[in-house]
Amino acid sequence: MSRESMLDLDAEVVARARRLAAEAAKPVVRLAKAHTTVAVERATLRLAGITGADTTHRAGDVPWVNRVVDTIREQCGLAHGAVLPAFHALKQHGFADLTELAEATAAGQVEFTVPEGKAAERAAKTARVAVAKGMRRIDRNRAQRAKLVDKIGDPAQRPWIYLIVATGDIDEDVVQACNAARAGADVIAVIRSTGQSLLDYVPEGATHHGFAGTYATQENFRIMRAALDEVSKEVGRYVRLTNYASGLCMPEIAVLGGLERLDMMLNDCMYGILFRDINPIRTFVDQRFSRQVHARAGIIINTGEDNYLTTADAVEAAHTVTVSQLLNEHFAHEAGLPDELLGLGHAFEINPELPDSFRMELSHALLARELFPDAPLKWMPPTKHMTGDVFRGHLLDGFFNLAGVLTGQSILLVGMMTEAVVTPWLSDRDLALANVRYVLGAAGKLAEDFRPAPDGFIVKRAHQVLGEAVDLLERIVDDGLLTAIAQGTFGLMKRPPDGGKGADGVIEKAEGYVNPASDLLDEDLLAGSSVGTEGSDR
Repeated sequence: MSRESMLDLDAEVVARARRLAAEAAKPVVRLAKAHTTVAVERATLRLAGITGADTTHRAGDVPWVNRVVDTIREQCGLAHGAVLPAFHALKQHGFADLTELAEATAAGQVEFTVPEGKAAERAAKTARVAVAKGMRRIDRNRAQRAKLVDKIGDPAQRPWIYLIVATGDIDEDVVQACNAARAGADVIAVIRSTGQSLLDYVPEGATHHGFAGTYATQENFRIMRAALDEVSKEVGRYVRLTNYASGLCMPEIAVLGGLERLDMMLNDCMYGILFRDINPIRTFVDQRFSRQVHARAGIIINTGEDNYLTTADAVEAAHTVTVSQLLNEHFAHEAGLPDELLGLGHAFEINPELPDSFRMELSHALLARELFPDAPLKWMPPTKHMTGDVFRGHLLDGFFNLAGVLTGQSILLVGMMTEAVVTPWLSDRDLALANVRYVLGAAGKLAEDFRPAPDGFIVKRAHQVLGEAVDLLERIVDDGLLTAIAQGTFGLMKRPPDGGKGADGVIEKAEGYVNPASDLLDEDLLAGSSVGTEGSDR
């Protein structure tokens, strides 16, 4: 994906920006390694095979994994992890599997304790075998993806065309997704039901009652992946599936995505902190584990820098996007994600009434492309300055598509002319896809001829934004990333490290903490096996 430089960026300035990002991230990585969360422990038990939900609870279905982890925490704490008490109890009571253990737990028949000595060694060994079985399923899915891409084929062009469906009913989503693929979509994103990111559990089963989106569940993942496999054969290209590994259940949803062969997942180091007011420590712990899972599964992550420009000015805050991209890159690399799985986000959000707005958009997009030449960048359409004028909106989307083509973007989220008016109809999506097809057909190779003037506006603007990004990174290194977040540096949102939702779900690890999932994923890091492993789809 590497391409000829158009901006003549100073290599030393770029290197300094990366060094500063690494330095800013270092204390946060240490913090993440020293803590676990209830979601990490639940994700580990899901890998070990726990499934299903307690359907008898008066407040509604409660996943068995929540029952077990909550009870362990209440009875003996989670500082040593959940697997030692869980697998010790499994042995003590002679249960057939973890789900049977969960049922007994809900009935009040199990007393959890942290085993010691030989009992702890036995529990840890048994847990590792169980978790490794879940990991092997993820590995098989990665290999299966590669086989399907080889057999069916990838889209003939870049950028890939990314389209959202969101009806609330998984069966209706399947209809819309398959029709979108037939109309040219290469990536289908099933947006989640409003508020799911703030649920501290993952719903079970197929769902038909989401609001402005469809619940992310393992069964919904399976249903949509199976449907897209069928339509992939029909259209002659592998259609990728996206969902959202963010919020309070980020690690669990990452695991479920790996178990059901999702291809992309939204996963940003700060989005949940800034835009969902989730505790910063919880978020950084959860995102590290989830990104390690994504690396193992060969899942492309999509980061969320575009969101900053919906709350902050896209011109004044352009450098904060670059800073976040550099931080996301470092956090991803530290977790084992290679560049080819790093879908960094940016957006077309400058006020179109500003003089030279399109030239600035080109400059910002080129800067991202040249800073991250091997990353599958995700370019987001205009939203903040869309109005009820659908004709103007359709034109803006056309300019967005053109900018994506000119600057070599990798993933193009399809803009809707009805953005900010209504939830798009199928007809709206059809017109939006036609807009993309026209631009790709008429100007798809225009990048071969496009060269900004070496001392012109576009190049100078890119150098300015990069310089401002370096200045900001220097301040973040001095003050600390958590302080910078608390001060509203990104997206104008002020989030203190001790505040936010889910803070009570963060636990400091004790000496003797055991988590075979973390151990196996850390072994991937040491071996470098997540970078370029057999089964990669790129």
